[in-house]
Amino acid sequence: MSHRKIEHLNDNRIIYRRLPVSDKPSHSFDWGYFYEDGTYEFYDLFKSKALINTYKSLRWHLRVIWYLNPQLNLEEFSKLAEFIANKNNGFTTFTMPPEKLKNVIRDINKTDLEHPPNNKQRKIIFKDFTGLTLHEKLTIVGQLIGKQSEIDSSKIYESMLLINHEGKRITIKLLADILNCSTRTINRKMNDQLKQEKNILNEKI
Repeated sequence: MSHRKIEHLNDNRIIYRRLPVSDKPSHSFDWGYFYEDGTYEFYDLFKSKALINTYKSLRWHLRVIWYLNPQLNLEEFSKLAEFIANKNNGFTTFTMPPEKLKNVIRDINKTDLEHPPNNKQRKIIFKDFTGLTLHEKLTIVGQLIGKQSEIDSSKIYESMLLINHEGKRITIKLLADILNCSTRTINRKMNDQLKQEKNILNEKI
């Protein structure tokens, strides 16, 4: 596996992580923020050790970069897209054929920058360099989300995202431990969409 050359993005001042802009946190902590009603405005690309492994995922990542970096012209964005889409640079598990990538870039260029890319809802956002261990983060998630009266799909998904971002495989037992409930409860609440997402996230580890 190639080392992800994230320094190329940093050197060129490319934004790939952005906190919510309009949504305000319900509570702020030293370690981060809690959004009781959730937010779709948090973008945090390349946080996980998992690599981009589908064309659809690559397209979404490039769309987010285009959205977060309106200062880029089409030529600059095209060069950046080629860099990210090259397997040797450590972002993907494949290299997208040049002609297909050109079509993706052309389509993204037509999108309205006023409309944000589709995104997953988040309730808990950890700051960078908190020094917290995975166990400590999972404990916080359990305290803030698991204590609420009913375990639902949004709570399960939030826990799945954290586990994945920490480079760990998602298991029913780990989800039950985080949310302080039985594995039977998790199995009962895991709808087909969550099961599919769990498999997709685990495939990237």
